[in-house]
Amino acid sequence: MEKISKAQVKMVRSLQQKKYRDELGLFVAEGEKCVSELSKAFELVHLYREGENASRTEIEQMSVLKTPQGVIAVFEKKPIEDLRLKVEDLVVALDGIQDPGNLGTIIRTCDWFGVHDILCSQDTADCYNPKVVQATMGALARVHLHYVNLPQKLSEIRNQNLDLKIYGTLLEGRNMYEVLKERPLTDNRSPLTVIIMGNEGNGISQEVRQLITHPILIPSYPPEAETSESLNVSIATAIVLAEFRRGC
Repeated sequence: MEKISKAQVKMVRSLQQKKYRDELGLFVAEGEKCVSELSKAFELVHLYREGENASRTEIEQMSVLKTPQGVIAVFEKKPIEDLRLKVEDLVVALDGIQDPGNLGTIIRTCDWFGVHDILCSQDTADCYNPKVVQATMGALARVHLHYVNLPQKLSEIRNQNLDLKIYGTLLEGRNMYEVLKERPLTDNRSPLTVIIMGNEGNGISQEVRQLITHPILIPSYPPEAETSESLNVSIATAIVLAEFRRGC
């Protein structure tokens, strides 16, 4: 193992900023589990381990965690991949998700429910942000994120797939459980489906709302009780995906 230098410590710290991640084509991951999972899909550039080629102080200087786990890796970012959808695919679209923890949890949730592609608006948080990477717990190895002009890309997909179903979570949407009872299945498979989740504070943008074919709402319980204004977007994504997969 190479002994870390001051220049390398500085470089790893710089990768906390998107401009340097883009410039160098690199990103950082921490912890044995996360590093091990990402090693299956990304090219490992540097590996630093406390007590072997880095001191505790150097690990703390490079880490974004309050309690560093003693292992830090630098990986090469993947080149942009083409979006290739199959008829029965389930795709998640994120419209302006800002919080890195939310994005990381959504990626991990998609991995659990077999969603392999996520469409992201250009103002969605960077998936290589160290806080996002940590929250995915290695799911970035299997889930592909595509940063696109979201309204334009959804329109393109719809024009190519006339049977496309676009679900979006809206406060004025219909009860999700009632809507999904009506979902058509062919040979026990759903048609190509996109689920849109919106910004933490403002929800789904007006331009994207216009493309929704099935507005849905996760109902609170009991319906008439006073409750929180809304659910956290990562929790809402998990609930929606669980219900979609239950009906497959």
